Amino acid sequence: MSSNSPTSAPQSWKPHALANPHANQLDLSMGDTVRSTVDLTGVTVGSEGKVILANGFNWLRYRVRFSNGIEVGDLDQRSIEPVGKTAKRLAKIAKRAK
Repeated sequence: MSSNSPTSAPQSWKPHALANPHANQLDLSMGDTVRSTVDLTGVTVGSEGKVILANGFNWLRYRVRFSNGIEVGDLDQRSIEPVGKTAKRLAKIAKRAK
């Protein structure tokens, strides 16, 4: 089976060690669940998805595979928000930082 086969497992990437969030940036990890907060190409507001790529040094951005199968890249806090366990984890971290 080739890596381009539709039946193969999706590839995922590890964030770079120097990628750190600045104030007001989302700090997401691979597999975190998010929801769109704006309409995106092929994705309506409120659609949920999972982070499949965390990228960037100065500007942390994410590639998300939404529940309808559409993947969208270069997403940040302006277009997605954490939900479920991801939101709870980030809330706990924010509370400890205060």
